[in-house]
Amino acid sequence: MALRIDVNKKWHQLDLYDASRRLKTYSIAVGKMLTPTPPGNFKIINKKENPGGPFGAMWMGLSKPHYGIHGTNNPSSIGKDVSHGCIRMTNRDVLELAARVPIGTNVYIH
Repeated sequence: MALRIDVNKKWHQLDLYDASRRLKTYSIAVGKMLTPTPPGNFKIINKKENPGGPFGAMWMGLSKPHYGIHGTNNPSSIGKDVSHGCIRMTNRDVLELAARVPIGTNVYIH
């Protein structure tokens, strides 16, 4: 499998692909105007379950330092521009995604 993640900031959507086939679409929150989610191509470089703080049930760090895909203890924030630049998902969704994607998975943010 050639898994990759495609993040559409405008649509607040994270899509998981296997090559060109979309496997799943998740609703997300992204960075606010003053702390936008950075566009570009990154990789997942680490994972930590129950990282503490506002990161919910899972942290998946990106190859851009200080940025990641993580859960949230505030599910009402999903679908909004509210984070400090990270990609937020519901805890249920981030745990499902983390179980499917290995470290090294490509993440394209646009």
